[in-house]
Order: sequence, then structure tokens, then C-alpha cells
Amino acid sequence: MQAYITRERSKTARFELAEIPTPLPSDGQIVIAVKATSLNPVDNLFLRADLGMNPDLPSVLHSDVAGVVSAIGPDITQFQVGDEVYACAGGFKGHGGALAQYMLADVRVVARKPQSLDFAQAAALPLVSITAWEGLIDRARLQLGQHVLVQGGTGGVGHVVVQLAKAKGARVATTISTDKKGQIASDLGADDLIYYHGESVKQYVKRLTNGQGFDIIFNTVDGQVLEESFKAIRKKGQVIHILGFKKHDVTMAFLNAATLHFQNMTLPLLTDVGRAHQGFILENIATLVDHGKIKPLLDPHRFTFAQANEAHALYESKKHVGKIVLESTNWA
Repeated sequence: MQAYITRERSKTARFELAEIPTPLPSDGQIVIAVKATSLNPVDNLFLRADLGMNPDLPSVLHSDVAGVVSAIGPDITQFQVGDEVYACAGGFKGHGGALAQYMLADVRVVARKPQSLDFAQAAALPLVSITAWEGLIDRARLQLGQHVLVQGGTGGVGHVVVQLAKAKGARVATTISTDKKGQIASDLGADDLIYYHGESVKQYVKRLTNGQGFDIIFNTVDGQVLEESFKAIRKKGQVIHILGFKKHDVTMAFLNAATLHFQNMTLPLLTDVGRAHQGFILENIATLVDHGKIKPLLDPHRFTFAQANEAHALYESKKHVGKIVLESTNWA
């Protein structure tokens, strides 16, 4: 089959078209004819550096996939050839990615795609939805009526957290930088907008929580925002953090007796622990999507697999809003 591969991990690494073996499914596996993928931060990190979780070189990258089942293992009963599916199924160590004609997937992480979405829209959801659900539902155990702050509510993970929290009956605040992003956040269901360039943590905590702090803060932003979240959490509140590669001062978290959850949705693919739960999450997300509770936020730029280098250049420019999606090339 044909695939877009990278032969190195560096600041100048690029994707190139190559012929690689077509995968064949064994027990517990299916093969997906790939229709679309999306670009997550980890996909770009794997292109640029060795994090110890990268697939072997030469690599087929990208973890999210939407497509059609093209072959099934001998023991598979839950899917048939022709089913439309989506998943976060590879692009990590030991698992080939989605920038190819076909992708081999552990059936446990796969779910039927939302019927109301096309393949490109569906491909935007798996990794970010699993991250949002595992953090908000599994770890923080969100309760009806709680006040949730989403740091970065128009980002890849953040825009799903906003909608998932609303769907579960929370009041949702989010930080945004511009009026345009404020409108997007409102359209997603955010109740409270915080323009962080013009309002301090102390000011918005007083304005929105009477100085008590938020019940749950879901942080999707790098830098010092985690420390700011520790200042904005209520006593014995919960902070969810999805970035774990920098040092942080946890003094305020200690003083507020806050619980800090590090959310890393890659573990099931890397360790084989919890894979079936990720398929379960995607089944639930599909239901919420088809009931109008969650919608993907897509950057207006569209790319084919042949334009993978351009897609990563847009991501690195930080000029995108929402998920960058790539649709399958018309293979030769």
C-alpha cells in the first residue's frame, strides 16, 4: 500500500510518499481503509523529536482515524467489512499511524463513527474526546451543577471539554483571547467568558465564583497557566492537566488542598491497559454528537494526505483555530 512516511525526527523532518506492506488482521484486529485523520500536538511532536513513545523509523504518523472497515480478524463479531468507524488507533510506539491507505487497529479502541458527521469531521474527535472524557468523567467525576473552568476552551481538547461539561449539566467558564474566540466559545455552550489578557485570576475568580474558586479546572494550556489554575481552584477542588513535560510550582495547589490529575490518554496504546474503555468512550461520544450535544471545531483550511507537510506548517504557525483535518489522497 501507499503511505506518507517520515524517515527522521528533527526540525526539518518531512513526509514523503512510499510503498509499505499492507497490514493483515489477526485475532482482535481490524483493518480500516483510511478516509481522514486529524493533526494532534503529539503527531507534530513525534515528527520533530524522539519522546520515547514514537513509532519506529521510518514512521507512519497520526493517531486519529476515520474510515471504512476493509478486513477483520477471524474472531471479530462486532464489526463487518463496510462499517464506518473512527478511533485513536495508532501513530505511537508499536502501532502504525493513519497517514496511509490502510491502518491496522485493535478492535477494542474502535467505535462506529457518528452518523451525523462526515469522515473528516469524525476524524477530528477521537484523541481529544477521549482526553476530555477520561479527565472530566473518569478522573474528576463531574457532578450536575458544578462550576468548571476550561483553560483554552477553543482548542482541540478544550472545545470538547466545554461541550461535554455542558452536556453533563455543569456551568462552564473558559479563558479566551479574542472576541472571535469568545463567539466560538459561546456557540459551543460556554456560560462565562474570561478574556485573560484583560482580567487577572483574582478578578475573574471574584466575579464568577464570589472568590470561592471553581469546582473543577481543566487545563489544556502550556506555560504558567497551571500555576494560575491552582490560584483559581476552590478548596479541595480538582485540577486536570494534560501536559507533563515542564516543571511547575505546586505551592498553591497544596495550600488549597487541591487534587491534581495528570491526564495521559496514550497509556492504553502503549501498555494494553484500558483499551476497551476508550472504545466505550467513543461510542458515548458518537451518541452525544448524534443528539446535537457535541460538534467538532474544524479549522477552515483543509488538506489532503499529500499536503501533510503544509498541514504541519500551519499547526506550527499557531494560526489555526480548531482541529486541522487531512482527507485521504486519491491513491495512485
